[in-house]
Amino acid sequence: MIRKLLIFSGLLISTHFCFAQKAEVEDAVTRLTRLMVAPDSLALDKIVLNNLSYGHSSGKIQTKQEFLHSLLSGESDFVDINLTDQSVIIQNKTALVRHTLNAKTNDKNVPGNVKLYILLIWSKEKTGWKLLGRQAVKVP
Repeated sequence: MIRKLLIFSGLLISTHFCFAQKAEVEDAVTRLTRLMVAPDSLALDKIVLNNLSYGHSSGKIQTKQEFLHSLLSGESDFVDINLTDQSVIIQNKTALVRHTLNAKTNDKNVPGNVKLYILLIWSKEKTGWKLLGRQAVKVP
């Protein structure tokens, strides 16, 4: 009886841990999305790793510095972002997040709309989940 209780308790704890981890990753995605609409250099610096690889649907790849510059300068200007169909997979200290991004943009003062499939790669660091990679592809 005690053995069954211990097994059951272990399952409850591990299930709770998995849901907590997923919620933390989803919160990081939400913070990043908000920062892409309303960029803040200090907050962006805290959520993005130094060795970021940020891939665009055009094939362009940006470093952390290039990504931050494009947001902060208005070169890449998101007016509104809506994420749908999000899934999260966590393996140890790595999380893969897939979603569809629908956004209104104003890149270089040119209004536009974009719909992309996104893959985000997050790394669990001492201070929380940090963005390591991003790849966008055009929706067929």
